[in-house]
Amino acid sequence: MEKRVLGRTGEMLSVVGFGGIVVMNEEPEAACRLVAQAIDRGINYFDVSPSYGNAEERLGPALEPYRKSVFLACKTKKRNAKEATQFLHASLKRLRTDYFDLYQLHEVRTLEEVEEIFAPGGAMEAFVQARGQGLTRYLGFSAHSEEAALALMERFDFDTILFPINYVVWYKSSFGPRVIEEAHKRGMGILAIKSLAKRLWGKDEPHRWPKCWYAPVESYEEAALALRFTLSQPVTAAVSPSHAEFLWWMCDIAEHMTPLSGDEYRQLERMSDGLEPVFPIPPEFW
Repeated sequence: MEKRVLGRTGEMLSVVGFGGIVVMNEEPEAACRLVAQAIDRGINYFDVSPSYGNAEERLGPALEPYRKSVFLACKTKKRNAKEATQFLHASLKRLRTDYFDLYQLHEVRTLEEVEEIFAPGGAMEAFVQARGQGLTRYLGFSAHSEEAALALMERFDFDTILFPINYVVWYKSSFGPRVIEEAHKRGMGILAIKSLAKRLWGKDEPHRWPKCWYAPVESYEEAALALRFTLSQPVTAAVSPSHAEFLWWMCDIAEHMTPLSGDEYRQLERMSDGLEPVFPIPPEFW
């Protein structure tokens, strides 16, 4: 699998990242098999969060034999230093490691959250301390709004950003381009989420994929265009959605990755017509 440099860190990551929620609610043996298969496919980037149910408990033992050869990223939604520190140590314990390669603020949405993070006693104090103690090598954030992402970049020299880079929101909401441009200008490592998101679930629509809060693409062909769109932007890697089927699709697509042509960009723009983009997130999802 192709590997790309993670911004100014110099780290080389597989273009497909293993989303930790893939192993949520799996039996321990199944989680071990999924991780081993992913590594066999060339994946060396794993991303997880304590908000993903029991994903950390499942991923820790499965990843333990490979820990020194993979890039492990974790996150916290806690915005004050005390709780962020507590959650960092709890995640380290569950994941059976003594350090993270990357620790991230998780899902920052509002300017109020940004202010809380950087206030005295805010989470940023814990992040800087953790890096100084060797508990994480790099610091980053994930954001679900453009205003929060841009504000975070103004306040601190983060190593990475984890952000939705998706053809539907790109074309329907103009969501993403200015954030990616700013992060690229700063030399940050750019990591993508929601590459295979298609639209919001309908109000009474059965959720075929129960671990996805959005409706994903419906075919391999759609997935190929969607992922190639994301990987044609200045990104290092795209993190998989929450079901293993999509992870293996992404691995197959990445093995034959080519940049999109002009005709394919126009095709994706047409495909986005009539779809309700998942970002910006509607108020009822907050």
